[in-house]
Amino acid sequence: MQLPSFPNISGVPDFSRRLLVDCSKLLDHQVGGGVCGCCGALRPRYKRLVDNIFPEDPEDGLVKANMEKLTFYALSAPEKLDRIGAYLSERLSRDVARHRYGYVCIAMEALDQLLMACHCQTINLFVESFLTMVRKLLEADKPNLQILGTNSFVKFANIEEDTPSYHRSYDFFVSRFSEMCHSSYEDPDIRTKIRMAGIRGLQGVVRKTVNDELQANIWEPQHMDKIVPSLLFNLQQEEGVERSPSPETEKDKESPVELTERCFRELLGRAAYGNIKNAVKPVLMHLDNHSLWESKTFAVRCFKIIMYSIQSQHSHLVIQQLLGHLDANSKNSARVRAGIVEVISEAAVIEASGSIGPTVLEVFNTLLKQLRLSVDYELTGSYDSFANMGSKVIKVHEERQLQEAVIKTVGSFSNTLPPYQRSEVMLFIIGKIPVPGMYPALGSANTGLEGSRMIQVMLLKSLLQVTAGFQSTNILTALPTSFLEPLLSFTLMEDAEIRLLVLDILIGIIDRHDNRHKFSPVRIISDIAVLKLKVDKCSRQDNLFMKKHSHRLYRHIYLACKEESSVQRHFESLYTLLGLICVELANEEVVVDLIRLALALQDLALTEEDLPVYTRCAIHALSAVYLNLISQLTTVPTFCQHVHEVIESRKKLAPFLLPENVLVESSEIPEKLEKVEGEVLFAQTKIAEILGGSGYNTERLATAYIPQITDEDRLSKRKSIGDTVSLQLEMESRNSPEKEQRSTAEQITFETLKQAIVDSVNVDEQERERRRQVVERFQTAPFEEIAAHCGARASLLQSKLNQIFEITIRPPPSPSGSVGNGHGRSHSIPVYEMQFPDLCVY
Repeated sequence: MQLPSFPNISGVPDFSRRLLVDCSKLLDHQVGGGVCGCCGALRPRYKRLVDNIFPEDPEDGLVKANMEKLTFYALSAPEKLDRIGAYLSERLSRDVARHRYGYVCIAMEALDQLLMACHCQTINLFVESFLTMVRKLLEADKPNLQILGTNSFVKFANIEEDTPSYHRSYDFFVSRFSEMCHSSYEDPDIRTKIRMAGIRGLQGVVRKTVNDELQANIWEPQHMDKIVPSLLFNLQQEEGVERSPSPETEKDKESPVELTERCFRELLGRAAYGNIKNAVKPVLMHLDNHSLWESKTFAVRCFKIIMYSIQSQHSHLVIQQLLGHLDANSKNSARVRAGIVEVISEAAVIEASGSIGPTVLEVFNTLLKQLRLSVDYELTGSYDSFANMGSKVIKVHEERQLQEAVIKTVGSFSNTLPPYQRSEVMLFIIGKIPVPGMYPALGSANTGLEGSRMIQVMLLKSLLQVTAGFQSTNILTALPTSFLEPLLSFTLMEDAEIRLLVLDILIGIIDRHDNRHKFSPVRIISDIAVLKLKVDKCSRQDNLFMKKHSHRLYRHIYLACKEESSVQRHFESLYTLLGLICVELANEEVVVDLIRLALALQDLALTEEDLPVYTRCAIHALSAVYLNLISQLTTVPTFCQHVHEVIESRKKLAPFLLPENVLVESSEIPEKLEKVEGEVLFAQTKIAEILGGSGYNTERLATAYIPQITDEDRLSKRKSIGDTVSLQLEMESRNSPEKEQRSTAEQITFETLKQAIVDSVNVDEQERERRRQVVERFQTAPFEEIAAHCGARASLLQSKLNQIFEITIRPPPSPSGSVGNGHGRSHSIPVYEMQFPDLCVY
């Protein structure tokens, strides 16, 4: 340091001049070597040690030998540490004010070394002096001083203190570092350095406070509202900026975006269960304030960082906040809601790999609610219940994009769920679909039937996404009655799009070996081995399912073919569904029923002349291609030969009855379908005779399939009078008096078995004749005769009941304990007339 020179004033002796020089040195905290040098010995030792670490020229840096003496003194006399800190703080403040930045750097270096070396119980007072000096540097206008103070604070943050501090506050540092993160300095390089220093400072604050319960709670909203937006601001500034690698760039140099992301991940990784909400809420607010939901990219990136950084058991809390935010923005623009839905889609997939928690149905409930609201907005044109001039303009195409995003999100989330949870979601969604007469309409009063229809379509599309790729080992649990009945009821609706969606849903659930795409396009194939179908033996659950629900499936398939609005896509889906039933769920009994169903479809196309020509031709083509498939799966040569002969005849005489000419985009069908007969039709009697020789049930094959209409289907008719009479006849035969007589045991011989086989045919004929007579009697007999017959049966039932009551009712025991007292048999007393003691009555 250049010492001031004093001119040799005349009349002033050398003694006075040296005194002035010594005073100047004292003001600069240096010990004079002249007359006042003796005053230095009177100063405290810690001050002399502190003064000695500063060289005369600040460019020489810290005097290491004297610094070691100061450190040894601080360790030997820890009670002096607070005074050392206060004196260093005093010197630093004076140097900052005098713009002696070289000495400022030396003072901070000395403070850093003392902090690293001393961990005594009295370090708290020294830390206060240190934080005061850091605060002084951060308040300076010079960027270099701000960066210097930040670096010292970061070093301090990495030190684990032995003693707690109950009164220390970091509010200033949070505010100042956040402000540095938003620096707008003119020089871009210096601006980047300031922002990176601010990010490191926030990282230091988090490290210093997050694990110490006695420190200030950094997770409070007033702190998080500053820290999180500052990090997102820097993360956003680098969004989309590509940095080309330069050989001159150091490998260890970290870019601002990398530093920001690392700091953000560290912050979230330290968040406990009760702090997740305070950490995520500022993110939502930042995305709202800067309109970042619409672009989606940055929002998705932020929540990917969040989901991968927080503890997996806390991930469902983030999903809950996103769902709540989506509800809060229900009346915002469709693009904003679509962005939030996209973020939920990405976050839910990440969450599902960890802990899903209780939010599975909550996610779907919120998404379906948004789907319903979007349909209402699209149809009403307003975000309010009643359209008004002040409401926002709704763009239909944006609402459609939102609906597609919601459906996609439903599918992406469901793909990560286990089968049992998928089944619950399927039941949940099917319960939300409005079905006429079964469930209330979900559409608002302003949307009407069109709103209900659109909601049906959207929810069925969502259900289709859930069933995509669904493979359940137990078909009984995958298609329970509570799910199958309402789903099949949609196959009879007039809307063609709804029927097609239902068919695709059934195909997705039944297809467990990825065979569905092998049935398309619909063609007659001479050897189905080229399809490479995966066929497994039916399990016990499959057999139970078909035994319970097969007739319901056949009925709806049969009735779906009669719909006049069906097009090529419907018949292709019907063929795929029938093919999957045959491959996935068929046993010998099911194969017989499927053959009967295919032949019944052929009869349907022949008898229903009111149907459109295309529908009738398509039904014929469906029956032909399906019988071709079944015949090759059964591997009965004569059956395959018969099917092949009919197909060859159709190629020559009626090509419009084959799928190659009907189930194509440009179908070749006649304007009017003439009477189809002869060799172009499949003969049921011949097929029954052929398969009967191979061990199939001949009697069942010879019986034409007639769909059973039951009361379970709300959209179908009631039972016929014939079904009712048959049921009564069966009950009558079971309750007849002849059943009471037991036949004596007979010796079974060969002649007995032969006679039983011969008699069984006669018994069946007699039974049919008796049934016919009973039906004819109920249809032709007068009412009085039928009433008398039913009254006789009622009298018989009453007499049997009286006998049972007479046997079961016993006389009450006498108070004395005797029974009857020997005066003959006592009369039976009904239970309701018995007198019980008071202790037995309550």
